[in-house]
Amino acid sequence: MREQLEQIRLQALAEMQEAADIVALDAVRVRVLGKKGELTAVLKQMGKLSAEERPVMGQVANAVRAELETKLEERKTELEAAALLEQLALEAVDVTVPGKEVRMGHQHPMNKVLQEVKEIFIGMGYQIVDGPEIEEASYNFTRLNIEEGHPSRDRSDTFYFNDDDSVLLRTQTSPIQIRVMENQKPPIRILAPGRVFRKDEADATHSPMFHQIEGLVVDEGITMGDLKGALETMIKRLYGEDAVVRFRPHHFPFTEPSCEVDMQCFKCGGKGEIDGQVCPTCHGEGWIELLGAGMVHPKVLEGCGIDSTKYSGFAFGIGLERMAMGRLKINDLRLIFENDVRFLSQF
Repeated sequence: MREQLEQIRLQALAEMQEAADIVALDAVRVRVLGKKGELTAVLKQMGKLSAEERPVMGQVANAVRAELETKLEERKTELEAAALLEQLALEAVDVTVPGKEVRMGHQHPMNKVLQEVKEIFIGMGYQIVDGPEIEEASYNFTRLNIEEGHPSRDRSDTFYFNDDDSVLLRTQTSPIQIRVMENQKPPIRILAPGRVFRKDEADATHSPMFHQIEGLVVDEGITMGDLKGALETMIKRLYGEDAVVRFRPHHFPFTEPSCEVDMQCFKCGGKGEIDGQVCPTCHGEGWIELLGAGMVHPKVLEGCGIDSTKYSGFAFGIGLERMAMGRLKINDLRLIFENDVRFLSQF
């Protein structure tokens, strides 16, 4: 038995030294010192020894176990240290290498202009409101005094969801005005920005999806002069005090009287041409249409439960893309949606 214990000790020490990693070392531990290990198997034979031999062999066996366990811990510490050094070598970072430049992001040009417009109107006491993009035709058309048969209700202009044309992608943010007037008594002073959808061709000045900012003011004694004052304040704050603006008579079903507001083309300076060629931004007009506006039609007020003999109001709708084009000197609306970093990084 003494020879067996010595053989187990020498072989185990050799295998521990040869173990290349913790997994191999643990395999040696299980084979030699485990419950079914070689040393355990030898100890089970102690009962066959005489009373005189048993204590002597017990001391030898305990000494072998203690030596192997000590060597096992020492070798484990060595392997863990070696593994750590290897990992550090693989994951080493050269702190002298210059780091990669991190480019800071910034707001999209559309958002920049939208925030400027919001700040202007918030400064004039307006509240920012929102509404659903999937809208009922009654809010998008009927309650805005747009009757059946009006061209804006045609399927060629509007994205409908069902056969009876009762649900659609909103063509304007005007339905928000109706929802506010339904639930809020005058005085009302709101700004309603959001995405709208129309079947427009994608060219330099049109897109089937674009952004609109609508404003509404309802109170006693509101006049066309208040409307012009608010719009001129916004335009001059955005484009500078030298911005040239004109108001043209127009017709909208939901306002009476109505007008359209244009700004002199920033590309051609109002000439309508550049180097003898028709200006691609204003199409030779010399002016860029910015928005439509007017005094809220009495029928619209009455339909929302507001006494039109006591209250009056004005409303306007701004195409945000066109405002951004003028504000940032962009000559093609499609650039705003293409997400070309070369273009966006300029802003």
